[in-house]
Amino acid sequence: MHLYTYRREFELQGQPWRVEAPSTLTTVTSRLMFGERCLEELHCDGSEGWRTLVHELELVELTGQPGRLRVEVGFISFWSLGIRVFVDGELVHESHPGRDIHHGEKKYGPKAERIQMQEAQKENWARNKYTIYADIGLGLVFFAAGKLTGDLSTAALIGAAAGLALVVAQRFVKVDLLGGFAVFGTVMLLISAGFSLAFQSEFMVQIKSTVLGLLVVGLMFADGIFRKGKFFGERIQRYLPFPIMPQRVAAGMGAVGLLMAGLNYWVAVLFSEDTWLTYTTFLDTPLSIGLTYGVFLWAKAGAPNAQGDALVQREPDSH
Repeated sequence: MHLYTYRREFELQGQPWRVEAPSTLTTVTSRLMFGERCLEELHCDGSEGWRTLVHELELVELTGQPGRLRVEVGFISFWSLGIRVFVDGELVHESHPGRDIHHGEKKYGPKAERIQMQEAQKENWARNKYTIYADIGLGLVFFAAGKLTGDLSTAALIGAAAGLALVVAQRFVKVDLLGGFAVFGTVMLLISAGFSLAFQSEFMVQIKSTVLGLLVVGLMFADGIFRKGKFFGERIQRYLPFPIMPQRVAAGMGAVGLLMAGLNYWVAVLFSEDTWLTYTTFLDTPLSIGLTYGVFLWAKAGAPNAQGDALVQREPDSH
């Protein structure tokens, strides 16, 4: 979507020149105009980092007088764009005297670390996409089974069977299907189904999330304390576009799980079943997402400053 067109005019050798720079939220195009003639058009994609655009050409073909023209176009602030004009290396015009034409490039320009991180993310996606597909597929199987059967216990058993089928399929394919949470999800679905079948009371169904949540909390804390996040932390890294500290993720997610398990029990005990249903349907998930995002930011802050090192994943283990 076009937002604004910057226009910066200047006069050179008695002739009118200007730079027109239409911009969007993510791109800037710089057109060097000689009268109504567009001599050159350059583009900058902000998603790859802002950079100063430079037009260079020989004047003799246009004005009949010798000289090499250089026009620098760049952001002097977050909102404003400026130009500097040189002839044979000598500054002859400056739209904003004293302002740094390279401000945008210095502050938001491409950096080696950012490029390295983007390349590492592409490699991670190529390596982990089948694992992510498997995790999402298990969730969709459970959802579809629950809708079709109307019985969460049956849906959990069907989901667990699908997970076990993935374990078998892994023996016959070379891509990694189980590096994410597929195995863990299968185990949790089996536990959930067993819990629902063993306890038929409505209250026990309400606090099932608390019981299973405390089980996950124990596993998260154990992973963070004894394994430095090598199980949960490294698997969660597969879903994030930035490096994290696995131990912090495991510990932080354990704390979030403990809080959410406690809240679920508190609502189930102190309030009506309708209130609990409203909480678990509309409030539990958004609150969990917000707290989890905070954990990711904390884990990101503790990650090594070498982006590539933090993004390297372990080779699939034997599970």
